[in-house]
Amino acid sequence: MNREPKNFGLIGIAGYIAVRHLRAIKDTGNRLLASLDKFDSVGIIDSYFPESDFFVEFERYDRHFEKLKRNGIKIDYVTICSPNYLHDAHIRFALRHKADAICEKPVVLNPWNIDALGEIERETGQRVYTILQLRHHPEIIKLRERIINGPKDKIYDIDLTYITSRGNWYFISWKGDLQKSGGVATNIGVHFFDMLGWIFGETVSSTVHLLKNDKAAGFMTLKNARIRWFLSLDSNDLPAAAREKGKRTHRSITVNGEEFEFSEGFTELHTITYQEILAGRGYGLEDSRQSVETVYGIRNSVPAAMKGDYHPAIKNIK
Repeated sequence: MNREPKNFGLIGIAGYIAVRHLRAIKDTGNRLLASLDKFDSVGIIDSYFPESDFFVEFERYDRHFEKLKRNGIKIDYVTICSPNYLHDAHIRFALRHKADAICEKPVVLNPWNIDALGEIERETGQRVYTILQLRHHPEIIKLRERIINGPKDKIYDIDLTYITSRGNWYFISWKGDLQKSGGVATNIGVHFFDMLGWIFGETVSSTVHLLKNDKAAGFMTLKNARIRWFLSLDSNDLPAAAREKGKRTHRSITVNGEEFEFSEGFTELHTITYQEILAGRGYGLEDSRQSVETVYGIRNSVPAAMKGDYHPAIKNIK
């Protein structure tokens, strides 16, 4: 039986990630009625929902939601692709308007925001969903099943290396502001930390060895893993082989010395995420708690001396 299309609003439609949400809303047979961004370079809307109303001022967007409600039109979901520090406020906006929120990660910057939003969920009867798309990747699902079905007390040695070069613009934008983005570990690492926690269990301990505005590294112990991790925005940290090929990104995860390959299969993950949410199986606030706590702890850490287990990539970094 075909279901009635759901009505969506979207906040942050000028951001690079918004197009994945536009595609997911369209691919799941739904409608985008209203979108918001303070920047107006949003011609991408024409490829998906040219009839969507667009606003550059939050106050007029809020008023439009009220007008829709008074005309008997309900917004079922508000998709949130705004800067990280605004997620909490925009989720509250959605819940106030009796819509469920679908929020890009990190769902919030601070662990206590999860508790507050949970209270509003209970008060309103609405839900907050977050985008944890790596949990839908076929190879990651296979790895998780292998770990879960393996020896219960086995500890795996993991090396995570992720270098994604960014230019000077990055540090002028909100992404380069620690208070607005949460820093490099939050911006580019939160989805990896979520993935690792989902596979290897709860956090036992975490040590930070390097913490700069463009790179970070540390060591953490999960229930079933010991993880050395390194995240960087600096092209100088790319392996020589990557630089020689003109690449600006390098990603590597090894499990007990064996490379874990999952470079393919990303294109449909947001659509799969939306399908799960619409079916009532989406990931919520509590599912995101471990990764939010992890990155919050990292950015508020005092780096420890490099001794014992630390990522080899930081050996020569001053």
